[in-house]
Amino acid sequence: MDFYIDFNSDEAIYIQLCNQIIMNIATDQIKEGDSLPSVRQMADLVGINMHTVNKAYSILKREGFIKLDRRKGAIICIDVDKLSVLAAMKRELAVVVARGICNGVCRQDAHNLIDELYDGFLHR
Repeated sequence: MDFYIDFNSDEAIYIQLCNQIIMNIATDQIKEGDSLPSVRQMADLVGINMHTVNKAYSILKREGFIKLDRRKGAIICIDVDKLSVLAAMKRELAVVVARGICNGVCRQDAHNLIDELYDGFLHR
């Protein structure tokens, strides 16, 4: 498990941590049933506040990536509805595609980029 927080980024730290955990799941560095470090351990590991880790874990729980157990802590447990995931992806990608169109990115370049990203996740 590798986590990197960019303290100079405009992106909130808890979102960066959520994204890092999701990226680790997508690349099989963290698997279903694996435990994440405790809130205190993660805060020490990454060098952030425990409340920030707690917020990230709460979001990951709400989005169906982890379950929280008093004794075992945060466990990777993918429990998502594919249709709701696709709807969320559509909302998020709509803005990204619109930005690309505004900056002259053609459809084929966007398709190639998505293929490259999927291949990168599947072949790590």
